[in-house]
Amino acid sequence: MLLEKARIGAKQLFVLVVIFQMGSAILLGFPIELKQDAWIAIILGLIGGILLFIVYYRLYLYFPELPLTNYAQKLLGKWPGRILGYLYVIYFVYLAARVLRDFGELLTATIYTATPLFFLMSVLILTSAYAVTKGFEVIARVGELYFIIIYVMAIVGFFLIISSSLIHLDYLKPVLEQGWLPVIKVALRGVVTFPFGEMVVFTMLLPYLQEQKKAKWACITGIVLSGINFVIAAVINITTLGAELFARSPYPLLSTISKIELFNFIERLDVLFMLYLMIACFIKVTIFYYVAVAGTADLFGFQDIRKLSLPFGLVILITAMIIAPNYTEHIKEGLEIVPIYLHWPFQIIIPCILLVIAFIRQRVKQIKKTKSTLIQDVNE
Repeated sequence: MLLEKARIGAKQLFVLVVIFQMGSAILLGFPIELKQDAWIAIILGLIGGILLFIVYYRLYLYFPELPLTNYAQKLLGKWPGRILGYLYVIYFVYLAARVLRDFGELLTATIYTATPLFFLMSVLILTSAYAVTKGFEVIARVGELYFIIIYVMAIVGFFLIISSSLIHLDYLKPVLEQGWLPVIKVALRGVVTFPFGEMVVFTMLLPYLQEQKKAKWACITGIVLSGINFVIAAVINITTLGAELFARSPYPLLSTISKIELFNFIERLDVLFMLYLMIACFIKVTIFYYVAVAGTADLFGFQDIRKLSLPFGLVILITAMIIAPNYTEHIKEGLEIVPIYLHWPFQIIIPCILLVIAFIRQRVKQIKKTKSTLIQDVNE
């Protein structure tokens, strides 16, 4: 059951999907190993992400008023469903910690080089904790406000890059130099799961939507828009930096923006990128954070999620600190281990199994109802 009476509109849901999907993907989600073919893998990942969301959406149609942690119990039985719910809560906490560490590492590497990582992440998680205590409706309204700021900055940055004559379309050649197989492998292994597969978090949030019929439109449109933005960002990075520099850069978009120089005084616009990332970090961490808290409250029967807010914030902060000894290990873990052993099971395999079970149960129920009606008609 829902722990809040909060309801959000389709427009707010669309905004949250766009900001959430773009989030850390613009920072770290580019399949740089494909070099000039990275944008093709993103398109394939977008298609896979839409198909994956349809699985989440069908589950939502079966249980429009229940989050994943609740309807898992109805499909699998009380205790197997509860155990699965606990695992999803741990998964959401882990993802919140990963995103928090991503942005903390970025800040210490670029702007706050002398500031301890722990302090920066503490400030970020305290901000998110405050938002979680205010409830999901407030988070949605904040996202709606930030959406305008993000797109104004994105449009300004796009035109400045074009005006600076930094783009060289020849850098996109040769297309599919290694063929389709490497592109498909990277798309399936990485891009489908990050960022598009992370939409699994919305299985916990869709019940808050005011108009159920608009869920599909709002989410798929948001996924498509964020995917298009992701493709555009990849193309701009490749055509500005070149395939080799794009593949070597730890933060390609930051490197691209740092090259903007116009009229001998418009330069050093890294601040626009950093401001965007701070907003994206806040929204993405807060959504994972809120869902973990709400899922725990649902499983243990808490009526007031505010009591869980600070303890969970501390758990996320500690997890972010111990998740890896350094940035290199953190990135290696995120690219090689997490997609196979966490993302694929929690984003793809388990939801598909749940959908099959829900479909079978619905069919059995319909058959029983039909038989009961026929028996009743014969008796009459």
